[in-house]
Amino acid sequence: MIAQAGFELRLLVRNGEQLLLTLIIPVVLLLGVTLVSAVPLDAPAGPDRVPEALGGVLAVAIIASAFTSLAISVGFDRRSGALLMLATTPLSRQAILGARALAALAMVGIQLVLLTGTALALGWRPSLAALTLIPVAILGTLAFAALGFALGGAVRAEATLAIANAVFLLLVVVGGTTFPATDLPGPIATIVAFLPSSALGDLLRWGAGVTGAAAGSLVVDAVLVAVWGIAGLIIAVRTFRWS
Repeated sequence: MIAQAGFELRLLVRNGEQLLLTLIIPVVLLLGVTLVSAVPLDAPAGPDRVPEALGGVLAVAIIASAFTSLAISVGFDRRSGALLMLATTPLSRQAILGARALAALAMVGIQLVLLTGTALALGWRPSLAALTLIPVAILGTLAFAALGFALGGAVRAEATLAIANAVFLLLVVVGGTTFPATDLPGPIATIVAFLPSSALGDLLRWGAGVTGAAAGSLVVDAVLVAVWGIAGLIIAVRTFRWS
């Protein structure tokens, strides 16, 4: 499974569209949110804005890799028959999907290094809370990977492409990722607060150094992300099709 995961990761890094989605867009977004004063965040543009920007952009990066990219690749591999062909190899079907999840985890690790390195160059000074970014990123990756398998394994490839990209754009704009749900209008904020994207964004912002969240609310956020992941896994188990 490890060898297959390495192969899947190499395919990702060789794909220009995937690199744009998973690496280039998050870095550009981090720079824009940090440096452009027109972006409506509490802190002024510059180093003081980095913690909030970094947490939100990390959430976007995780969703891009673990949900959008994964769902699309699964959907098109189902259509082409590549996924079913892999299922005829000595690898079990669970190992094939596990390898894709591991490749997504590895990509998120690359994103974490790249984005935190960019944040340091922008003036970010991490505290001990930054150590939580790794376990939170792992939790978020597994949860969104489960949701990605649920979508890519049940819906036609073209529909998966449209839905995955539409959901990604919505979560970036009003999903509590780039901006906290509390910055949205009241009724929308209430709904968005229950999304895994918002909970993941809040956890990552806290790890990046945004203070003010109570410990209890952070536990609720972690549970919320996990519950969405379990729901995605249950749906994937029941509806996943290999062709």
